[in-house]
Amino acid sequence: MEDVLALVEARLRSALGEPDARAAVTFLGTDRIEVLRFRDRDGDKDIVRYATLGMSAHPMTDPTAALADPVKGPRAELVLTVRAGLADTDKVLRPLAVLAASPQVEGVVVAPGASLDVGEALWPSAPFSSVLVAEPGGLVEDLELGDPMDPVRFLPLLPMTSNEAAWKRVHGAAELQERWLTHGTDLRDPLRRSVTLD
Repeated sequence: MEDVLALVEARLRSALGEPDARAAVTFLGTDRIEVLRFRDRDGDKDIVRYATLGMSAHPMTDPTAALADPVKGPRAELVLTVRAGLADTDKVLRPLAVLAASPQVEGVVVAPGASLDVGEALWPSAPFSSVLVAEPGGLVEDLELGDPMDPVRFLPLLPMTSNEAAWKRVHGAAELQERWLTHGTDLRDPLRRSVTLD
């Protein structure tokens, strides 16, 4: 487990630079989840990225499986990117750790297209309590592990308003992402309003 997490942290550092802060959260009956913060610039705007570290220590197991495989199965970490200085987004550390612990706590497999909900605002005054799990590979490349282990995938999280989450349940993740694209939605804006939904 420690070896996997050391490799994961090295991959995060090579892709995102040195973290400027980290916090650890432990939930009863689960391994420790850390959240690392990375600062960056996107053109003339500061951005901050939060990445979990610990979720990939064990493979995620299908809740319908009779027995959990300790080696095989999908592994992932979560990455959230927002514009800095517009909201107190550092308060997202605990909600992110909750989401990262959900495979251990609830036996869920987190995969692209899924919705994850923490039941409260992701940070103070945030209009989001849930996120859409996006496709990996753009920001941080998958980390290959030795056979028979699956690679670690770094899954981007896209915050959703309650209206967007409800719309996504009916129309699907691809339709919501198309709607965001069509309307030029700034998904990094921590205070953005819901996209227009017909």
